[in-house]
Amino acid sequence: MSHTGPRDSLSPSGVAEVSTAAGAQQRIPASSDELVPALTLISHPTATRAGARLLLDAVLAGRDVALSRNGPPFTRPGEPFGHPLSDPFVSRVPLVFSPAKTGMIRLRVGEGGTRVTVNDQPVTDREFTREALAAGVPLDVSGRLVLLLHLASRQPDVPADTLGMRGDSQGIQRVREHIQRIADLQVPVLVRGETGTGKELVAQAIHQHGPRRGRPFISVNLGAIPRELAAAELFGAQRGAFTGATRDREGFFRAAQGGTLFLDEVGEAPPEVQVMLLRVLETGELYPVGGNTPIKTDVRLIAATDSNLEEHIRDGRFKAPLLHRLSGYEIRLPPLRERREDLGELFRHFAREELDAMGEVHRLTPGDAYAEPWLPTSLALRLLRFAWPGNIRQLRNITRQLIIGSRGQPVLRLDPRLSEELEASVVASPVANPPAAVVRRKSTEVTGEELLAALRQHQWDLKLTADWLGIPRSSIYDAIDKHPNIRRAGTLTAEEITACHQECAGDLDAMVRRLEVSRRALNRRIKELGLSARGS
Repeated sequence: MSHTGPRDSLSPSGVAEVSTAAGAQQRIPASSDELVPALTLISHPTATRAGARLLLDAVLAGRDVALSRNGPPFTRPGEPFGHPLSDPFVSRVPLVFSPAKTGMIRLRVGEGGTRVTVNDQPVTDREFTREALAAGVPLDVSGRLVLLLHLASRQPDVPADTLGMRGDSQGIQRVREHIQRIADLQVPVLVRGETGTGKELVAQAIHQHGPRRGRPFISVNLGAIPRELAAAELFGAQRGAFTGATRDREGFFRAAQGGTLFLDEVGEAPPEVQVMLLRVLETGELYPVGGNTPIKTDVRLIAATDSNLEEHIRDGRFKAPLLHRLSGYEIRLPPLRERREDLGELFRHFAREELDAMGEVHRLTPGDAYAEPWLPTSLALRLLRFAWPGNIRQLRNITRQLIIGSRGQPVLRLDPRLSEELEASVVASPVANPPAAVVRRKSTEVTGEELLAALRQHQWDLKLTADWLGIPRSSIYDAIDKHPNIRRAGTLTAEEITACHQECAGDLDAMVRRLEVSRRALNRRIKELGLSARGS
């Protein structure tokens, strides 16, 4: 198990209780390590503002926070000064964040105040649960800027050296802490994370901040080496050891002598290579292919994987003793969808790189405060709602394509292919509460068009749809049955499900969007047919 520290929560233990003027009991975290509500700028007409943050910890103390164009200031974690929103389209009439009666925080928009929408629905008076904040709630403010309402550390300890990693989310802060904790030690490190999360960047940071800095750093992708050559590539080979070995081969271990060897996709190592790796880790010696004399090696080993190695062990594809040796210390990298508050800062960073290469870096700081934002709010919201299966690598690639495709244009534009890609995998909305203004009503009062639009908006999550419409969850099925154009998963034929499964390559989310039925019910039907689905 990776060491991620204690689970962060706002539990009843360790908190103090105070009474507000209204007599409601509000809990105050007793420690600065607790998570508090926060607003992070994802997009702003001045694009360099992305990543700035406003903590709403006063709300937990029973006080209101009034947000307008003139204040309070948004600051970057660790910096003493910041700036207000300062957009002329944001009203001086404040948005008011206050303690909630049933949720965690309440947002009120006064008469004549700035228009705010959540999931394209206007907000006048709405409460948000802690679960919604944990996932992050995108707020479209005046159609000019996007804020993410989320949970953040009260006093983030931002190091002077960011270790080459952008962002200030709690997940990336923990990764930095792990690197600083382990960098000067010599134990092997196993870095776990999905594809594109930056595992090699972590390995480089460990190397650069340890005693082996200045010595070789060799990166090897075991998934890219032919299985029959893997042993010779890693451990070297003597001349004549195999067909084609016309000379001695040094191997990556000896090339990294005195430094660090990074083995990516270690789960792809062939069985014979696993045995040889285990021997090196246990004895500090290696045998070149075809050799009989051990060679001493002085290498720090960092391995990485996006595979479930425990599952590989159960299937007989990976050796348990090797996993135990590799994971002297584990670091888990969070996927981008779990650190959405970092998305604006990451997009700005990658955009600056591309714009600088094209001589258009001025796009990030427009001179006209009334001009259309260079990053339109509609696009920023789509970036926030995207699930990012390829993580940081995919974000960088899409950023590059957006900027090159919009070269010379005053604002970023999506071409049809990129638009389709951003629609392919969308995170379900975390907001389950209906607007406070919605009155609970009977399912018979919901029109068919309203029901269909709500189902599509909430990615066919029936509970979220019922809550949004303000009808009892138990009656959502009756409403669906009465609509001639809405089906239930139980009415789909086996042939229809099987054909869709093949066309969508087993992607459950894609099947839900195509068949337009409940995700949970469809997953149950898929299993009944003996099929498997990705994302189930």
